[in-house]
Amino acid sequence: MSALTPASEVILRHSDEFLSRRVLFAGDLQDTLPAQFEAASVRVHCNQYHHWQQMAKPLGDNAQYSLVADAELVADSDTLIYYWPKSKQEAEFQLCNLLSLLPVGAEIFVVGENRSGVRSAETVLSDFVELVKIDSARRCGLYHGRIDKQADFTLDEWWDEYVTEGGVTVKTLPGVFSRDDLDPGSRLLLSTFEPHMKGKVLDIACGAGVLASVLAKQSPKIRLTLSDVSAAAVESSKATLAANALEGSVIASNVYSDIDGRFDVIVSNPPFHDGLQTSLQAAEMLIRGAVTHLPIGGQLRIVANAFLPYPALLDAAFGSHEVLAQTGRFKVYQATVGRPPRTGKGRRR
Repeated sequence: MSALTPASEVILRHSDEFLSRRVLFAGDLQDTLPAQFEAASVRVHCNQYHHWQQMAKPLGDNAQYSLVADAELVADSDTLIYYWPKSKQEAEFQLCNLLSLLPVGAEIFVVGENRSGVRSAETVLSDFVELVKIDSARRCGLYHGRIDKQADFTLDEWWDEYVTEGGVTVKTLPGVFSRDDLDPGSRLLLSTFEPHMKGKVLDIACGAGVLASVLAKQSPKIRLTLSDVSAAAVESSKATLAANALEGSVIASNVYSDIDGRFDVIVSNPPFHDGLQTSLQAAEMLIRGAVTHLPIGGQLRIVANAFLPYPALLDAAFGSHEVLAQTGRFKVYQATVGRPPRTGKGRRR
């Protein structure tokens, strides 16, 4: 069995409970437990594209990636195992959706690390199910209950929006980075761009589409591609582009997994967490893979917390980098693809 998260290890302590159940996994699931799980049937709803990629091959159509769960996927399930995310608003959104589809009488198990705030599950679900804590191990809590009442879920009621200083309307959903306002790192990154850019721009880890939309307002001739692993971010970015009458392609992609072609500029405010865990994997993939998606003279421009070890990664991938702007917390890095040195009789290495 592959390495499991502490939350999944707690679920396995109760594995005999699920042998005859039709189980639906959902929430912040970060391992492949569903593919190895013994139950009458197993289905998975993923809101994160890279989590779905782990499940798609072993589970096929029984693993779904989308913003909201499909009624057909949920219909036959009698048990929900929900992994609590770090965002309470995201948990409320996802659980409201799932509890609008699961039948009264279905059982629910909520598991999560204590530091995620999983204790609040009892309050969040109090209108629909009475949760009782049944286990505590591996610094996690496991809660159980039976659904007494279905939730009413209307997607339109979960949208929020704000307007940037430059007049860009940003549409957001629960769980999307910088949901309520433009974050300081992105603000610093945007300050380094001059208007009237041209060419193809790729915004990786696009969130609500703020970076790409502001750049397109400043430089109407650029052609936009946006990508993120989060289904909520993908839908938020589409809505942000539409709200500002901007055109662009928005793609679910694990960094470059579903990205084709080359771009003149790649821009990003890359995450350094996967759920609650600190992880530089996405940023490392972003930097190392950029050189294959940029032409000679193409630029990668990112913002990051100043303490993160990105300079060494940039130098290893590009040969050099420069710092365009910095504050006490953030730095904006730029790296440019250069021509390879010539060797011998005009041949390039």
